[in-house]
Amino acid sequence: MPVKIRLTRHGRKRKPYYHIVIADSRAPRDGRFIERLGMYDPNTNPATIELDFDRALEWLQKGAQPTETCRAILSYKGVFMKKHLLEGVKKNAFPEEEAEKRFEAWLKEKESKIEAKRERIRKGVEAEQQKRMEVETKIREEKAQELAKKHAELEEEAREASAEESQEKEEIKEEIQSAAPAEEAKAEVKEEKPAEEKTEEEKTGEEAVEEKKMPEEEEVVAEAEEEKPAEEKKEEEKPEGEATEEKQVPEENEGVTEEEKPEGEAASQKKETEKE
Repeated sequence: MPVKIRLTRHGRKRKPYYHIVIADSRAPRDGRFIERLGMYDPNTNPATIELDFDRALEWLQKGAQPTETCRAILSYKGVFMKKHLLEGVKKNAFPEEEAEKRFEAWLKEKESKIEAKRERIRKGVEAEQQKRMEVETKIREEKAQELAKKHAELEEEAREASAEESQEKEEIKEEIQSAAPAEEAKAEVKEEKPAEEKTEEEKTGEEAVEEKKMPEEEEVVAEAEEEKPAEEKKEEEKPEGEATEEKQVPEENEGVTEEEKPEGEAASQKKETEKE
């Protein structure tokens, strides 16, 4: 079985990189290998390829069979082009110097293509970033306009509210100023009124005051009565027993006979009978 140029997988899940190796075709993919020629990383754009050019050319000249991916890698790096030119030199189609010139020209063209691809990718990335920045700036400007509009509306509302407050304050001041002269005029009119020209309300007020004074006068009279002489009080306060005794005194004289009456009383009675 021939020797093969193939890839062995390394790296983590969904992000692999590969080693380019010379291995027996009967060996497993990630098993034993004879020699390592380089590394291939497809995660970058363009892909990263590291290759030992001379060793890969020797193994091809010895008859090693590359897989499809390794064939594309070797062709990309110019190994197959070099092998073809050397076979032409062996057949005396052209000298070795001509082969070297042709290979150098091909290599420069290949490098220019690779550089153009890199430039195109870089420009594409920059254009995408620029486009993204334009979209972001547009969104930012729209948001700024909305915020400015909201701020303007809020300022307008605040201005209107302040204008209304100032108008209310002015109206209140005007009302106060208009009410002040009227109150002053009323006060002056009250001061200018003579004592005789009292209003009915004031008169009624005085009458109420007099009515209030009446109980005070009654209290004074009561005090004067209390200050009466003690004799009058005694007479007034005589008990009923004494009064009945005075009334009963003549009744006692009724039971007395004429003989027992004093002489003065008998003489007076005689005179009265004579007159009759």
